[in-house]
Amino acid sequence: MRSVPAGFVRAHTQVQRPSSVPEVRLHVAEDVVALWEAMETAEGGAGQAPPFWAAAWPGGQALARFVLDTPEVVAGRAVLDLGTGSGLVAIAALRAGARSVLASDVDPFSRTAVVVNAALNGVGGVGVAGDVLDGDLPGIEVVLAGDVCYDREMTERVLPFLDRARARGCEVLVGDPGRPYLPHERLVAAAVYDIPETEGPGLRRTTVWRLP
Repeated sequence: MRSVPAGFVRAHTQVQRPSSVPEVRLHVAEDVVALWEAMETAEGGAGQAPPFWAAAWPGGQALARFVLDTPEVVAGRAVLDLGTGSGLVAIAALRAGARSVLASDVDPFSRTAVVVNAALNGVGGVGVAGDVLDGDLPGIEVVLAGDVCYDREMTERVLPFLDRARARGCEVLVGDPGRPYLPHERLVAAAVYDIPETEGPGLRRTTVWRLP
């Protein structure tokens, strides 16, 4: 996997505490446009994807809050944080006593941010991986997925993976801020939170769903 220098993440972000998960500190972007331009410069103008890793999205905050409040969900278990972004959920899972956490994201900037944020919070045991959706992950016992159904194409890839994980006996939890692509009728609500919007004022009703 291609790597991004940790210094890039530190140089282009500020350390903040997510409003609903103040136990965790993260490197986040105050100026997303400036960060995106810096990413494209670092990549030689390759048109890098937006810096989703540099924000604490409502789906991830709700899932992290749930894990910290109900640590028995992950305690002593091997966890996959799917679409990890900043690593917020992975860090929360380790704080809650997970035996190990694999943080997966297709964006190499995200994978570096996870390592940087884990060190910032003094937690170890986070592994990083790229795209895992086309395979299975033997040994994983819990799958945590924060706001992964943000468009139709991604949902069509994510749902079969989650179904396979559940069929193998994994606990599957999805944090979702009301995306229309998530098949809510197939899920059971485990908790509901009002999470401050990442961009702009207001609250976003966000649910942690369990795949039965």
